[in-house]
Amino acid sequence: MTTHRTIRTAAALAGAAVALPVSIGLLAPAAHATDSGPFGPACASLPKEGAGSAAGMAKDPVATAASHNPALSTLVTAVKKAGLVDTLNNAKDITVFAPTNDAFKKIPKADLAKVLSNKAMLTKILTYHVVGQPIAPSELPNGSFKTLEGSKLTTDGSAKSYEVNDTAKIVCGNVKTANATVYIIDTVLMPPK
Repeated sequence: MTTHRTIRTAAALAGAAVALPVSIGLLAPAAHATDSGPFGPACASLPKEGAGSAAGMAKDPVATAASHNPALSTLVTAVKKAGLVDTLNNAKDITVFAPTNDAFKKIPKADLAKVLSNKAMLTKILTYHVVGQPIAPSELPNGSFKTLEGSKLTTDGSAKSYEVNDTAKIVCGNVKTANATVYIIDTVLMPPK
């Protein structure tokens, strides 16, 4: 009788040991469908292969990855002028809201020239586009995040259509690099004064 009880107890413990990870897995939140890869209308313009493709960008740190995307050349120039290439490439687990060349074209030329020639102002604006943590698409609805500049930015939207600070649309989001998650946006964000 003791042997049968011991075998039943051992079988029950073994069954519990197998069932526990399965139960925990069922309780864990499921990944949001859009958390798995890039989304947005401009993602179709990414090269299908090579350094500027989503797969290629995933191999490089963020500033290097951005340099392979022709739509981000103005941002890359600004990052170089601000001396932030190494800072961004060496950071871990960050999120970058990356304005396109067209986003920079929305700024009057005289104002853009002024910003590009003022390293302190340029650094303030660029670091306002960087959050010191990874942000998944499932965190974008009603999101509020502290930037490296020190101020907060907000995100909102749903169904793969999101905005930052109610002004910038995410045109290609959740692009992974070796050290960052990138959300390409259509407007340059300005930090609060």
